[in-house]
Amino acid sequence: MKLSDVLIKPVLSEKANKQSEKMNRYTFVVDRKANKLEIKKAVETFYGVQVEDVNTAVMPSKLKAKYTKAGFIVGRKSAKKKAVVTVAEGETIDIYGATV
Repeated sequence: MKLSDVLIKPVLSEKANKQSEKMNRYTFVVDRKANKLEIKKAVETFYGVQVEDVNTAVMPSKLKAKYTKAGFIVGRKSAKKKAVVTVAEGETIDIYGATV
C-alpha cells in the first residue's frame, strides 16, 4: 500500500482537539487495510514528527433512515477505521495548515 493512500483525513472534533492539546494525540481516518506500522510511517513522513504510539479502532457501518416526501429512505454509512497517533513530547502536528 502506498503511503499517500494510508491517511484519508484528520478528525476535527472536540474530543480530538482536547487530546491533541493535552496528550499530544492526533486522530486520523485511515484506510481499512492499513496496519499500525504503515500508519506510523505515513504520519512520520507527511508531518515530520516522531510517532511513539498508534492505536486503531474499526468503526462499524451504521444504518441511517430518513423520512422524506418520497417516503421512508433507508441506507447505510460505510465502516471506517480511525487511528489515534501519539507523537513525541514537544512535537506538534499542524492539522489546520497542512494538507495530505
